[in-house]
Amino acid sequence: MTKRKFYKTIVEVEVLSEEPFADEDLATVQYEITEGHCSGVVNNKGSKALNGKQVANALIKQGSDPEFFQIDDKGNDIE
Repeated sequence: MTKRKFYKTIVEVEVLSEEPFADEDLATVQYEITEGHCSGVVNNKGSKALNGKQVANALIKQGSDPEFFQIDDKGNDIE
């Protein structure tokens, strides 16, 4: 298994608006809370260290692929 370190960081965005807010694109959210008709705040909920297997599973859960970090689905380095 890889000895590299990986991190998972949760960033939460709170939006206050006059209508239901459904945008999920970060660029749109940023625009709406800095120049648009919404108020917002970003909160960093912290980082957590992950091993190779954990980050492989997290990548798959996101709809990405472990090869993004050049590892296989077991967290081993691809050489």
